[in-house]
Amino acid sequence: MLLALHLLILAIIQGVTELFPISSLGHSILVPAVLHWPINREAPWFLPYIVVLHLGTATALFIYFWRDWFTLLGGAWKARGNLKDTQARLFWLLVVGTIPAGLIGLALEHRIRALFGGFAVAAVFLMVNGVILLIGDALKHRAARHELTNMGGWRAFGIGIAQALALIPGISRSGATLVAGVWSGLDYASSARFSFLLATPIIAAAGLLEIPKLVKQHAALPQGLLLTIVLGGILAGVFAWLSTWLLMRYFRKTEVTALRPFGIYCLLAGAVALLLHFA
Repeated sequence: MLLALHLLILAIIQGVTELFPISSLGHSILVPAVLHWPINREAPWFLPYIVVLHLGTATALFIYFWRDWFTLLGGAWKARGNLKDTQARLFWLLVVGTIPAGLIGLALEHRIRALFGGFAVAAVFLMVNGVILLIGDALKHRAARHELTNMGGWRAFGIGIAQALALIPGISRSGATLVAGVWSGLDYASSARFSFLLATPIIAAAGLLEIPKLVKQHAALPQGLLLTIVLGGILAGVFAWLSTWLLMRYFRKTEVTALRPFGIYCLLAGAVALLLHFA
């Protein structure tokens, strides 16, 4: 019963931190360790659980941005590759931005997680994430402002490389892409939109690629855990949708220091986690 409660709380944390620029992977390592939750990350059922949480998050993003995806896919199909069409251009910018994280993830994900997956490393990189967010705010006004559909392919590729940094626990996917977008000259709202659209296929693919493992582990799941896993996926999806709704409105209204509160939080959370763990 206690394990189920902890897993459902972890699902809520996943749903919130996947979109907030504060690293879902870092929090999934730090929170259970600091609070001494009896969650065995090496258990055969843990990976299927994380898979379901990611699928819940990806589903929430698809639901929130379904009009965008419908318009983008329809525009790309009608334009037949004509990049003068704004929707087709944005679609291909997303494709270009997805390539780096997809290739790096397939080639190096397990090595990176093995190298950087420890508690102390996750806490330190959470603090590094905070510094990145603060620098992003400080340098925001130095970049030339331009519309999202006017962004060049190389800039989209650069944002995609930034997204790949999220393979390191503590580095936020949305945080890295938001900062890269702002540095490239986008405003916060445009950068957030591109960031969340860019995250959708990557998060969905990460979950879908692991579905065979989920099916394989199904019979070995402890009694009652399957229901917890399903509820966890639903909770992650609901809180991911709420987080997206909140953040899109926040970034539209806050144009001066939008990333600063998250940067300060990451610095404090990482430092407190280290103090509590090694005290």
